[in-house]
Amino acid sequence: MTSDPGSEHLTSHHRTTLRKIFQHPVSHNIEWHDVVSLLEAVGTVERRHDGKVEVTVGSETGFFDIPSDKDTEIEAVVGLRRLLAAAGFSEDDAPN
Repeated sequence: MTSDPGSEHLTSHHRTTLRKIFQHPVSHNIEWHDVVSLLEAVGTVERRHDGKVEVTVGSETGFFDIPSDKDTEIEAVVGLRRLLAAAGFSEDDAPN
């Protein structure tokens, strides 16, 4: 577990989503609403008028396009992985 205080409060559903984000190769079936739920649990999510969301986890901030369907785009998963890793999360925070 990281030193991030938010990681200890993740539900099993959040941990499953986190594991999918850090999975190699990138998973193609991570539902966007699951990602948003995880991000709201560990940081803040603000929907913008330009079709993006602004996500802040710790001192890290990223901007992501809201997908047109239920699944998160691969590029967004890679960006989320970077953001979460920079904020101190890892696949170790999402045990099997």
